[in-house]
This record gives sequence, structure tokens and C-alpha cells, in this order.
Amino acid sequence: MTIDAPANMPLPAPPPNQLLTAPILPTLTRLAIPNAIAMVGTAVVSIAETSYIGRLGTEPLAAMALVFPFAMLTQMMSAGAMGGGVSSAISRALGAGDRVRAEVLALHALIIGVCGGLAFTLLMQVFGRSLYTLLGGRGEVLEQACSYSVVVFAGAVSIWLVNTLASVLRGTGDMVLPSATLMAVAVLQIAIGGTFGLGLFGMPRYGMPGVASGQLIAWTLGALFLLGIMASGRARLRLQVRSFTFQRSMFVDILKVGAMACLAPLQSVLTILIFTKILASYGTATLAGYGIGSRLEFLLIPIAFAVGVASIPMVGMAVGAGQVARARRVAWTSGAVSALVLGVIGLVLAIAPGLWVSLFTTDPAVTQAAHSYFHWAGPSFAFFGLGVTLYFASQGAAKVGGPVLASTARLLLVAIGGTALAASAAPAWTLFALVTAAMVVYGGGTVLAIHLSRWGK
Repeated sequence: MTIDAPANMPLPAPPPNQLLTAPILPTLTRLAIPNAIAMVGTAVVSIAETSYIGRLGTEPLAAMALVFPFAMLTQMMSAGAMGGGVSSAISRALGAGDRVRAEVLALHALIIGVCGGLAFTLLMQVFGRSLYTLLGGRGEVLEQACSYSVVVFAGAVSIWLVNTLASVLRGTGDMVLPSATLMAVAVLQIAIGGTFGLGLFGMPRYGMPGVASGQLIAWTLGALFLLGIMASGRARLRLQVRSFTFQRSMFVDILKVGAMACLAPLQSVLTILIFTKILASYGTATLAGYGIGSRLEFLLIPIAFAVGVASIPMVGMAVGAGQVARARRVAWTSGAVSALVLGVIGLVLAIAPGLWVSLFTTDPAVTQAAHSYFHWAGPSFAFFGLGVTLYFASQGAAKVGGPVLASTARLLLVAIGGTALAASAAPAWTLFALVTAAMVVYGGGTVLAIHLSRWGK
């Protein structure tokens, strides 16, 4: 026998959203740690693949250098740029209490992910050889680059799907499941790529295509796993495929952030390519010294990424709930955390660059160039971390235009200033000082853009 509740009895209140009420710094730290662990996995994959390819010979190693910027661009666009737009839209819908809208947005994000992956596959399969030739690929190096690229970019859809679905989950505040998936993908990629690339355990030695197959297979399995989890309802959002209808407004909500944000990684890669080309005219030692320094920058980016991605759902839910003041506090807190961590690392290496440089070279000329780079650029790492993290926080508020313009300013300063310095035969240290100025402009410009922009409706 059951007793019916009176019709006028109020329904129990829903549980409070911890991302809207919990203390900011502890919550941000809790969300950032899984992301940081996943980024470590990504770094390990890069090191492992470089090790595999180095065993295959000099030409494959040079070929990898041609493909790497485009492979990184695929990851940066799908995970950090369009992925940030996805997380932003999902978190703002949940902050406003509209779970149905969040689930519809998830399916539209899935379509965008498939289209983004197909676009990269088409671009690199048709124009890959021309792009690698433009970067200086010739002979056997070009052939090795193309054989690796064909396999890697055949799986671009899988990369976009994993990063898109991970972004959907991050938008709900779930950082553990996407990070665990990315770690599993990293382990599989290392194991499969090493086995097929080097011919381990009695397998045929496929060389560069074999190494690339590790990425293709691992990311495809990762995509299938996340699709299965979300379709089954075991995640915080469910993919409601049967009731799906196209809604233009949903695409707009994601793309108004994601499409604009995609300019930032494009500009970052272009900045690196332009600066590398300028430094090449200063000789091998200077270029190698910069390469040692820039390698550390690539390892520091995951720190800013981890904190920045953690800030997106906190900012987005606060904006969706109308708590604009809290959203801004989250942004400034996350920016300060990244600036502090990267700033300390930069200052230590500016004072004692040998702690890092000695790991890679004992050549006096290369060591001198690398030391000069850290003396100048190290103190500005704080501004770099500040800019990157605030760029992600601004995605949560759907106000990414200003940070993207700050990235544009950095690109123009490096391109115009670097060309002018090289043309006037200025010493190499002036180019490293230019790197410092560009990072300060990027970080300071992002702070100014967020300070002046109006968040909320």
C-alpha cells in the first residue's frame, strides 16, 4: 500500500551544482589534475614516437619534423579550440538548468567533430605532398613524410571524435573519464605504433606507416569507447540519437566560440614556423639552441592547457546561471595559477638554464645560444601561461574575440619584428628578446581584452 503525496506538496530541491557553489581554487585544482595527467600521456607519446622513428633512420626523423606541425594543429583545433567551444556551450546550458539543450548540443557537437575530421583528412590527403614540399621536403624525406601522413590523417575523424566527446564531458564538469580515455589511447598508441613500426614480437617491420597505425587504431578505439559510454547513458549526458533534429541555433552556439577560437592555434603554429625560418639564417647552432628552448615551451603548454580547460565549465556554468562576478573570479584565479607556475619555472631557467640545456647538448655554441634564449625568454613564461589559460576561460564565457586578437598581435610582432631584425643583421639575442616582448604582448593583451569585455547576456 502506498500513500500519495498531496498535489500541492513542493518537489524536493535539486542538489546544488558544486561548480557554482564550491570554493574556486580547490575546485579548479581538482578539475585540473586529471587534465594534467592526460597531457603527460600526450608528451610521453611524442617522446616514444620520436624514439621509434629515430631507430628507423635520419630520413624518417626529418620526415616527422615536416608532419608534426600539422598533426599538432589537428590536436589543437579539435581539443583546445573547437573543443573549448563545445565545452562552453554545454556548460552554459547546464548552468542555466537546461539539461535537454545540453544533450541536443552534444549531438550537434558530434556532427561538427565528424566534419572537422573529414576536412583535415581531405586537406592532407590532397595537399599533403605539396605542403611538405613547401616546407623543404625532398627525395626520401618527402616520401617518408607522405607515407606517414597518409595513415595518420586517415584517422583524423577519430581524433576529432575523441576530443569532441571529451569536450562534451568536460563541459559537464567530468574531467576524469575523458582524461582516463586519453591516457588509455596514449598507452595503446605507444604499444601498437612500436610493434608495427619496429617489427616487435615477430610482427613485420612496417616503418613509418606502422608507427602511424598506432595513432590510427588507438584513437579509433577511443572514439568507439566514448560513443558507447555516452549512448548507453553511463556518462553525465546521454546522446539522444532517436529524438535528434537539426537545429541551426545549436551549431551557432558552438561555432560562435569554436570557429573563432580555431584562429588561435593557426596563429600559434604560424608564429613558430615564421620564427624558425628567420632563425635558420643565423646558423645551425642558433637554431638548435632555440629548438632546445622551444621544446620546453611545448612541455609547459599542457600546464596552462590543464588549468584553462578546467576553468571552462566553471566559467560557463557561472555565466549560464547569471553569476558573472563568480565567472570572472574563476578566470582571474585560473590565469594567476598558470602565471605563477610557469613564471617560477621560467625564472629558475633564466637564472640557471643549464638545468635544462645540459640534458640535450654539450656543444659550446649550441649551449651559448640556448642559454641566451632562456636568459631573455624565461622571465616572460608567466605572461605566456597567463594568456593561454585566460584564452580558455574566455571560451567559457563565449567571449573569445579579444584573446584571439592578442594572439594576432603576437604573430605580427614576431613576423614584422623578426624580419626587420634579420634584415638589419641584428645579433641573435635581439630575436630572443623579441620572443619575450611577444609573450608579454600576448599575455597583457589577453588580460586587457577580458577586463574590457562584457560577460553575460
